[in-house]
Amino acid sequence: MLKYAVKRVFMLIPVLIGITLMVYLILSLTPVDPVKIVLGVGEFTAEDYEMTKEWLGLNDPLLVRYGKYLANVARGDFGTSWYNGYNVGTEFARRFPYSLKIGIYANIISIIIGIPFGIIAGVRHNKASDYIATVVSLLLVSAPSFWVGMLGQLYLAVRLNLLPVAGSDTFKHYILPSFVGAGAMLASNMRTTRTWLVDVIRSDYVRTARAKGAHEFTVIVKHALRNALLPVITTLGMNFAMILGAVTIIETVFAIPGASSFLISACRVGDVPIVMGCIVVVAVFVGAINLVIDLIYALVDPRVSYG
Repeated sequence: MLKYAVKRVFMLIPVLIGITLMVYLILSLTPVDPVKIVLGVGEFTAEDYEMTKEWLGLNDPLLVRYGKYLANVARGDFGTSWYNGYNVGTEFARRFPYSLKIGIYANIISIIIGIPFGIIAGVRHNKASDYIATVVSLLLVSAPSFWVGMLGQLYLAVRLNLLPVAGSDTFKHYILPSFVGAGAMLASNMRTTRTWLVDVIRSDYVRTARAKGAHEFTVIVKHALRNALLPVITTLGMNFAMILGAVTIIETVFAIPGASSFLISACRVGDVPIVMGCIVVVAVFVGAINLVIDLIYALVDPRVSYG
């Protein structure tokens, strides 16, 4: 397993290079002038313009600039913001824990609620509980997160005064955003668990276990659920890996200074160092999650081969 993990880590390198190169090329083709962003809206001379352009390295060929950027990233230097002048890595590290908290809490909620209800729906296939779970999952997927978040603010925060309206100071500030973020993930976990469990329950080995007189709980947990877990683990990993994109609207609605809102603000003003820094970190984060998922496969199902 160690050999496989090392191999996957090295395979991640060309993926990261491909992603960052594509994004770097796209950002370089945008009509935004980095020099004017750095110099601001005030008056400046042509000499100031050329000096700033040289300082930013914009006189170098595109691939040379990209190579220098990768070299700096390898040293842990993600550059300086063109718009605000602060260190990109430091600012991202300050904001990322806010997004990570929402992601962890939302995933915990979706696992605790979604998987058990998915098991109930799968075991009681075509029964009332199955239909109720289907309707609930469709509602959760269809409801826009910003709308659900505003309703929660209106009723739970403003009218009932049970939770804070916005902010990120205490644990209570994360309760409502986490439940809002868990909605679609909860529905995904529920439907995936239910679908694959129904498929596994119809298998020959499950019918054989029942014919041998095994207890129904043992049949479901030991034989059916374990073999239905691989797709569920994949869904869990995808949900957690994409959390930075999923919490963008949530951070905006609840005024949380997370990494997603940091990225969106940078895109609005064309602050390339921030955009590139966020994308590099997200790409590494997603790759690490995928690696963890593959390693968990072997623990759940020994039949998985790493050859």
